[in-house]
Amino acid sequence: MTSPARLGLSKPLKSPDVPVVEMVSTTRRNESRSVMALIAALLDQDVPVRDIVVVVRDLDPYEEPLFRAALQHSVVPIFWTQLRVTQTRPFNLLVSICDALAADSVDKHTLLQPLGHRWTPPGENTSTWPMKPKAVQRTKSTLPDDTRTLTEWVDWTVESDEVDNRIETFAQWLDDVPEPQPATVASVLKDVVDAYATYGLPETQAADSPALLDTETDARAVLRVQTLVEQLHHKFSDRLNEGAAEQTWADVGELSTLIATQRPGRREHSHARAVDVLEANDVWGLDIPYVITVGLTASEWPQVTDSTTQPEFEEAILRGNSEACKLSPDTSWTDARDRDHFEDTLDAASRGIIMTRHEETTSGDVVHPSQFLQFVETEVVPDTEIQQLRSPERDVPGAVRAMLPESMETETDD
Repeated sequence: MTSPARLGLSKPLKSPDVPVVEMVSTTRRNESRSVMALIAALLDQDVPVRDIVVVVRDLDPYEEPLFRAALQHSVVPIFWTQLRVTQTRPFNLLVSICDALAADSVDKHTLLQPLGHRWTPPGENTSTWPMKPKAVQRTKSTLPDDTRTLTEWVDWTVESDEVDNRIETFAQWLDDVPEPQPATVASVLKDVVDAYATYGLPETQAADSPALLDTETDARAVLRVQTLVEQLHHKFSDRLNEGAAEQTWADVGELSTLIATQRPGRREHSHARAVDVLEANDVWGLDIPYVITVGLTASEWPQVTDSTTQPEFEEAILRGNSEACKLSPDTSWTDARDRDHFEDTLDAASRGIIMTRHEETTSGDVVHPSQFLQFVETEVVPDTEIQQLRSPERDVPGAVRAMLPESMETETDD
């Protein structure tokens, strides 16, 4: 424990028992195109889709380019990531409703916040909802700056000739919401989320890019928040019975946030024709013939974790020198976690591994290869074969073709 080897915090990488091929592209987008072109080419050779998996260290920078490349090559990808529910519009709509209902009096910002998150009257069937962001901002400028009760806001909107009539509809709806009994909470919030699914979600799709990533995230969030509302009914009832919560909308909002952060929601699919794209911490224990490991750059594998501890002190603790041997090191100070995930990725492959990386940023800066590559002997695919792979013919590179069973390899040669 006190030897210099403690710096590693894990055993050295071992070379995999299967062939390893390396494909190098210029940019991240070209790397993503190469990956999806390779998958399409393997599928053309009758490799079962379940025999291929794509593994990345972090999906955030790769999901969008991989998705676009998949569309280009007619590949259906499934991205297994955690949904950050608290950062989605449907969840913030729910919380903003609770905030508006919780206070004895509210200002115009709190009052209009749900409209900014596309609140729509439950059961409404009209093209005038949800309100556009510009309409909400325009209305905000016409409202007084003082705080008022919901009833006073209703009275003000009725008397004002300048305010949008939809503000009166919304204020009246808020004022009519009953006290937060568990059944009431479930009913009110379910109607809100269902109305968002009907009228708010199409707004996201209309403004989305062709890849529809925002639409997919929004749709996932709707499903997650609908489940959260169902859980809220029972958990709020339990909290009230235990005396751990008060019968207020403020406590409903707080409990909603607690549920969302404890159960962020992992994407679940049942698409039998889709290629799985996983993050490295999810690959442990899998047995997949062909593993495509993406993003083997120095900035991705491993990722450097920011630390407030001085490097000299970190090293002293890791080495266990003198009194520092009594202190426990933080594993984020080393690359051990990423190295273990990388080794899990190598172990998952039973026929072959294809490693990809890029050499430039979009601004032309040099991107260096991952230090993990020095532990693995790879066969580099020539640029000409990568170009041929991304061409309409989609020829499988020779080094990858050698990984295929003899029957497939013969068919490819023919």
